[in-house]
Amino acid sequence: MTETTRRTFLQQTSLASAAATVGIGCSTIPPAKRLAKRGPVIISTWGFGKPANELALRTLQDGGSALDAVEQGIRLVEVSGNSSVGLSGKPNAAGVTQLDACIMNGPGHQAGSVAGVEGVAHPISAARLVMEKTPHVMLVGRGAGWFAKEEGLKVLDTAKDEASYKAWLAAQKKSSPGNGDKPDNHDTVTLIVLDTNGDLAGGCSTSGWSGKIPGRVGDSPIIGSGLYVDNEVGGAGATGLGENVMRYCASYQVVENMRLGMSPTEACAEAIRRIARTDPAGMDLAINFIAINKQGEFGAAGTQVNFPYSVTTPDFSEVRKGQALGLAIQKEGGNE
Repeated sequence: MTETTRRTFLQQTSLASAAATVGIGCSTIPPAKRLAKRGPVIISTWGFGKPANELALRTLQDGGSALDAVEQGIRLVEVSGNSSVGLSGKPNAAGVTQLDACIMNGPGHQAGSVAGVEGVAHPISAARLVMEKTPHVMLVGRGAGWFAKEEGLKVLDTAKDEASYKAWLAAQKKSSPGNGDKPDNHDTVTLIVLDTNGDLAGGCSTSGWSGKIPGRVGDSPIIGSGLYVDNEVGGAGATGLGENVMRYCASYQVVENMRLGMSPTEACAEAIRRIARTDPAGMDLAINFIAINKQGEFGAAGTQVNFPYSVTTPDFSEVRKGQALGLAIQKEGGNE
């Protein structure tokens, strides 16, 4: 090899090595850095989640954390007059509204929840206080109400409202069997935030199954069932018939599916298919899921036809339809 050829070879080798180094550097840029260029992503269940998303976005833009954004967004739904969230929710079989809520913070893998609580105007805030002010994860019933009041939250008298309860009973008798598929009869707002630092937080709030036996708790305040957040992977949450979610720790399943490389939509769909393979109800489950991964990709799937979920970023805010599975597709005249 001549000296000129040798020098040319060494120069080409050096350039190739430098290019390879640059390529490796680009490929290992943390997803959070790429996300920061286009802003946060916020998802929630149902069309009524859209205003909550938009308040959550404003909270982030004003300097709040992802956790702050989740709390403020859900607080809005809790006082919106929604018939399945907050004190305006439908009563249990004793004529009293009992509330459930949970919250999770990705950094530190923190969680807090309250269940079967009465009179607390903002159960999502009570759940956050459990997470931040106690060594516990969950408080229930009177204890949860006592704690919320001690921490300065608004707690109202929960005496049975005979008039509204009788009106609700009359409406129940007139309702048709198919009404369970209507969005306003489902029971949860679940909201998940991915901020520009790549950190995740999520929360749920509900008044639960209307007419439920007093003391019944659904999936919403159960970590891993109604909500699960893993700051390394993503977050997922559920809405629908809680009993069909909590027996399978379904939101945890969705996050683990994303850990295996599934997209958020496919992760939701596969969790439902897995449940349906085991559950006697098959696909007649009345459950729906939303999910978002660390890269800011989002999706939803459910057994309800055209399950609506809300998505908000600095560029758009809209209600979309999740992937329909099983009986939902059959109702549309198609096949799974």
